[in-house]
Amino acid sequence: MSTTHPSGPAAGSTPPPRDALSTSEPIKAIRLRHPWRVVFAVLLMAIFALFVIDAAFRPAYDWPAVGKYLFDRRISMAALVTIQLTVFSMVIAIILGVILAVMRLSPNPVVKSVAWFYLWIFRGTPVYVQLTIWGLISLIYTSIDIGIPFMDPWVSFSTNAALNTFTLAIIGLALNEAAYMAEIVRAGLLSVDKGQEEASIALGMSWSQTMTRVILPQSMRVIIPPTGNEVISMLKTTSLVTAVPFSLELFTRSRDISAETFNPIPLLIVASIWYLFFTSILMVGQYFLEKRFSRGVGDRQTDKSDPAPSTGAITGVVPVIGSGQPTVVLPPKTDAPGTTGDGGAR
Repeated sequence: MSTTHPSGPAAGSTPPPRDALSTSEPIKAIRLRHPWRVVFAVLLMAIFALFVIDAAFRPAYDWPAVGKYLFDRRISMAALVTIQLTVFSMVIAIILGVILAVMRLSPNPVVKSVAWFYLWIFRGTPVYVQLTIWGLISLIYTSIDIGIPFMDPWVSFSTNAALNTFTLAIIGLALNEAAYMAEIVRAGLLSVDKGQEEASIALGMSWSQTMTRVILPQSMRVIIPPTGNEVISMLKTTSLVTAVPFSLELFTRSRDISAETFNPIPLLIVASIWYLFFTSILMVGQYFLEKRFSRGVGDRQTDKSDPAPSTGAITGVVPVIGSGQPTVVLPPKTDAPGTTGDGGAR
């Protein structure tokens, strides 16, 4: 017994042979041509090649001097100091940024206002101006006193003795960066659905457990990309600590060497190569961090191999051995309320 689909061949007619269906010609796809894209690509390659050839033979670049100072001990030590400034400043900025972000989300208006005022000050003034002020901090506060206010201090330190230029550079960079990290962390915390926090409270988790086990892990995929950009930006912002003044980082050190050789351009190229090397490493690390914390996002997809995912039914033509006629299996009909599986017939 065979059942035919309404759109299939009429009863009693001979169906087309199976070989004719299986040997149908494939569709021949013709790729669209974009000649202007090719012209534009060739033009860009020609401009790039001309720039490289011109730079290779231009005397002002002085490539032998670049090779001479690229691994100079003074430049290598300055590059290490630049990395130290970046790491220390970012660690302090991230910790302080998390605290400020939580303060911004606090229901207490005083706490929220203090955090907003901090962000207003440090985001509204240039970082170079802030570093200059930190370099003059000993003129504002000649000593650091520890004790009860308006009484004789228990311990007193000279500001110049307690804070050297390296420490002041880290403080200036970290306090400025914390204002931006606070907004990044706040955006990440707000990206997590409110129901996650409510579910954690319903499970009996404390506030710290909710933040460390539920909210922060889910917000990291939003926090990490801009944080990686801020780390790269911090690496380049260290070139401004000459305002403190601190002169042992990469840019200032290369500038001092160029003042001795009266040849600034090769030393600027050397500093740029070191900056590019560090930023490339940071970009690779950022890529793998983003990949790790984005696991599970967008992975659920409908199985396209399932012919009828809504009902689970398999439709198609199934040959019956010995009958010479194909059998068409139809999907079950959706029963209306109050009817049986055969369309209501009993």
